Amino acid sequence: MARVYMLANLTAGKEIFVRDTLRGTKGVVDADIITGAYDLIAILEARDMNDIFSKILKDIRKIKGLTRTETFVAVE
Repeated sequence: MARVYMLANLTAGKEIFVRDTLRGTKGVVDADIITGAYDLIAILEARDMNDIFSKILKDIRKIKGLTRTETFVAVE
């Protein structure tokens, strides 16, 4: 099982929409609005890294209100 933590910056006022959209996306284990330099954190899991990164590129980055993402791969 592969896991990635994704931090994201969002358009102001779109936080709840993006969070709820992510929570309903296959492969997203959880998503929460946070404080600090980023607006949201999400946990993604899939069979392997190829599945995760193809999901990020094909599905998640198309979400309206998502302006920037940074991913952190879990190594253990």
